[in-house]
Amino acid sequence: MEPPQFATVTSKGQIVIPAKLRRKHGIRKGTRIAIREDNLRLILQPITDQYIRSLRGSLKGGPSLTAFLKKERRREFQIEERKIKEFRTRR
Repeated sequence: MEPPQFATVTSKGQIVIPAKLRRKHGIRKGTRIAIREDNLRLILQPITDQYIRSLRGSLKGGPSLTAFLKKERRREFQIEERKIKEFRTRR
C-alpha cells in the first residue's frame, strides 16, 4: 500500500487531487467523481470509461428491469382501460 497523499480543503470546500493520483486514475478536467461515506471515511470514485467498463455484467442474474417495467406498464394500462370502461357505462 502506498503512503497517503494529502490535500487541503479551501474555503469553498474544494480539494486538489495530487497530479500523480489524477494520472494514475485517469482523472482529467471535467471527470465526475462519486463521493460516498463509509463509516468515518469519504470514498472518491472517479467515473471514468474504465470504471464504467468494469461494471458491465455486474447485474447479470438479477431481476430483469425490462420485464418489471413491461409488467408494470401492462398493469397501468389495465387500470386505465377499466377507468375508461366505467366512464362509458356511466354516460
